[in-house]
Amino acid sequence: MQRFYIETVGCQMNVLDSELAYSGLVQSGLVPTTDRYNADVILFNTCSVRQHAEDKIYSALGRLKYWKMLKPYGVLGVIGCMAQKDQQTIFQRAPHVDLVLGPGQLELLPETVHQLLDEKLQRNYSGQMLESGRKLLVSLKRLEHRHSEVVDSFRLFDPVRHSESRTNRFQAMVRVMFGCDKFCTYCIVPSVRGPEQSRPPREILDEIRGLVSQGVVDATLIGQTVNSYRYRENGKTTRLSDLLYHASEIEGLKRISFVTNYPRGMDDELLQAVRDLPKVSKHLHIPAQSGSDSVLHRMKRNYTSAEYRELVDRIHATIPNVSMTCDLIVGFCGETDEEFRKTVELVEYCRFKNSFIFKYSERPNTKSAELYPDNIPESVKKTRNNLLLEIQDKISLERNHLFIGKTVEILVEGMSKQLGDKRVQLSGRTWCDRIVVFESADDRLVGQFLKLKIYDAAPFTLFGKTLN
Repeated sequence: MQRFYIETVGCQMNVLDSELAYSGLVQSGLVPTTDRYNADVILFNTCSVRQHAEDKIYSALGRLKYWKMLKPYGVLGVIGCMAQKDQQTIFQRAPHVDLVLGPGQLELLPETVHQLLDEKLQRNYSGQMLESGRKLLVSLKRLEHRHSEVVDSFRLFDPVRHSESRTNRFQAMVRVMFGCDKFCTYCIVPSVRGPEQSRPPREILDEIRGLVSQGVVDATLIGQTVNSYRYRENGKTTRLSDLLYHASEIEGLKRISFVTNYPRGMDDELLQAVRDLPKVSKHLHIPAQSGSDSVLHRMKRNYTSAEYRELVDRIHATIPNVSMTCDLIVGFCGETDEEFRKTVELVEYCRFKNSFIFKYSERPNTKSAELYPDNIPESVKKTRNNLLLEIQDKISLERNHLFIGKTVEILVEGMSKQLGDKRVQLSGRTWCDRIVVFESADDRLVGQFLKLKIYDAAPFTLFGKTLN
């Protein structure tokens, strides 16, 4: 019996890829384990959006040299975005790695892992093997080949998933599209995830039905820019709004959400679908990245701060009680105090439920790395990051305080923490994606919808009591 272990770093897309890899490996006969050092196969599913994520992986690979010495027939692999980006560099920095496989080659993972295990046992290195029995499986580089060839090299892989691959058996992510064509100057994703490809709607809906048969009640449709979803067949184009209407008709599916959105893709039809469909979460995640027009121009975001504010106004006018979250980057190349102040003003105007704020991290082979020096000192990035977090926390607390005394409905997701004396807190999310915790030891509530009365609030959490 051969065991595998997967460790995941990065976004929801990576989490889904790990679930797909898990299911593919299980279907191929391998057995999952949560004990890294007891595994015969160790895989790191990696992220390249920030340098810190890559450093974490290289550090972990370094520590596994001793595992390989003790288990010479074990397979150590790097999959995901860093694999597509660094390719041979991974073998150079970590010579004991056996497999480097990009996100567009995930379909080949089970077969390749078994080949490596068999060839190691047989001490017979042949075929596509590189020196020392390594395998490199990556997609074509976008700027070096024809578009159609690059598209074909990023293979879609969506096998039937085992419920054990998910953290919660009643929640699931469903990929509706792959890749990105926006080419923001700071972003490595178009290079490592490839061109935009939308899945056929019938495949998506069939997958959701299959997940519902496993007990899923809450589905999140995901894509790099999910509202760019377009699928044309027999003269008819299906958009994300159409997909939401079709998914809402699936019996047994109780809640639908979608991430991540590109501002220019938030058309009225999509907003009206969110408003009109009872099953669709009233929460939208729409990255702004900056409130400064000059920074947005250097980022190649293709909208202005005024256009983003107009979008926020349109959303609130269309969808009652909607909540919004946002991604923001501080310390982008050349960002002045005045440009940062514009971002502060945007946050104060939009009053997001929450903002995910990041310090700019230069990525090799991006346009910003080519065109603009990363000239903002780390100390300045940190100061701006902390200031923006402080402002957002204040806004989040003020908005959450408005819920005190109100009754909300949540989907109970699991245990929040053990309080001692056999007291347990469970947690869940409202229809506008706010986290609510409440005291209960009844794990039968997990996966159920429950109404709670809110009695207190923190910036990121509401506190509720069950209704008598």
